[in-house]
Amino acid sequence: MFTDKIILTDKPLNWTSTDVVRFLKKSLSLTKVGHAGSLDPRATGLLILCTDRMTKQINNFMDSEKEYQGIIRIGAKTRSFDTETEEEEIRDASGITDEMIENARKTFLGEIQQVPPMHSAIKLNGRPAYKLARKGTMLDLKARKVTIKVFDIKRLNSDEIYFSIICSKGTYIRSIANDLGEKLGVGGYLKELRRIRIGEYDLNNLDKKIGEINYNVL
Repeated sequence: MFTDKIILTDKPLNWTSTDVVRFLKKSLSLTKVGHAGSLDPRATGLLILCTDRMTKQINNFMDSEKEYQGIIRIGAKTRSFDTETEEEEIRDASGITDEMIENARKTFLGEIQQVPPMHSAIKLNGRPAYKLARKGTMLDLKARKVTIKVFDIKRLNSDEIYFSIICSKGTYIRSIANDLGEKLGVGGYLKELRRIRIGEYDLNNLDKKIGEINYNVL
C-alpha cells in the first residue's frame, strides 16, 4: 500500500521533521522513507514524505515554491528568531504605524539577499549551525539569494502582524521576521508559522490520522 508513494502530512507543533518520519515509518511499517524539506519544531504544516523509489523525487519537491502563514511579533527579539529561545530587548512597538510596516514589507518583495538564522541546520565545518549557536558561538553566515513572490500582511494589534508569504526554496521565514523588526527599529521574531503549500501540494484533504499526525497517501 505504501510502496513508491508520496505521503502528505501535517507536522504537529514541537515535533521535528525527523520525528514525523520515524513515527510514520514505525506506525505504517514503511521500509525506506525520507522527507522533502524540513520544518522547524515550532512550525506546523505540510511536510512531504516519499517512500521507496519516490525518494528520488525529494530534490524536486525541495526546489518547489513554498507558501506559509503565520504571526510576527514586533517589539522584541530572540536569538533563534522564533519562540525556541527567550525574548530579549523588549521595546514598545505602539508607535509603529501601519504605513511604516507597509513600507518595510515592500522591501522584501522580489529577489533579495537573506542571511540565515544562526539557529539553523546549515553546516559549518561539518556541524549544524544551531549546535554551535546553542553553545554561544558567534557565527558569520553568508547571505543567500532568495525570491519573495508574495508577502501580504495584516496588523492584528500593536505588536503582532499576521502574514502570508509565497517564496522560493531556501527562504528562512524566521529571518524575514527578524529583518522586518530590524527595519522597524523595534526588533521582531516569528511567533507562529504554518506551511500550507509546497508546489502543487497543499494541506487540503488530509483525511487519515494516526496518533497526532494527519496525513494522506498519493
